[in-house]
Amino acid sequence: MEKRYMELALKEAEKAFKKDEVPIGAVIVYDNQVIARAHNLREKKQMSTAHAEILAIEKACRKLGSWRLDNCELYVTLEPCPMCAGAILQSRIKKVVYGAKDPKGGSIESVMKMYETKGYNHYPETLYLECEECSKILKDFFKQKRMK
Repeated sequence: MEKRYMELALKEAEKAFKKDEVPIGAVIVYDNQVIARAHNLREKKQMSTAHAEILAIEKACRKLGSWRLDNCELYVTLEPCPMCAGAILQSRIKKVVYGAKDPKGGSIESVMKMYETKGYNHYPETLYLECEECSKILKDFFKQKRMK
C-alpha cells in the first residue's frame, strides 16, 4: 500500500514538473482512501506557503470538515521542510512517509529532527521509503533549470 500511495504522490510531482514548479507531490490517505492530492504551486500562486504538503493538508481538512487529521497518513516525495513539518504537527497527522531526503531543508532527519524535539503534544510516526524516482525527478528538474 505504501508504495502505491508514494506512486500517486510522484504523479503529483510530475504535474508540478510540467508546470515548471519544483516537483514535489503529496497525497493524504484516510481509511485506505486518498482524500487529498497536491503538488507545489509556489510559482503559480506566488505564495511561499504553497508547498505540496500544505495544499494537501488544506484539502484534507475541507474534505473531513475538521482541522484534526489524526487518522490520516501523508505521503510526500521529499522530506518536509520546517514549515510543512510544523503543519503536520498542528494537523495531528498520524504518519508521514517520504520518498527522498532533503539535505538542504529536511526537518524529519536531514537538517533537523523536529519530531525528536521534546515538548510537542503530538508526534507523527515517520517512515523514509527510499524512492529513486522521487530523487530523480528533483535532480532532473534542477539540471534542466541550470541549463537555461
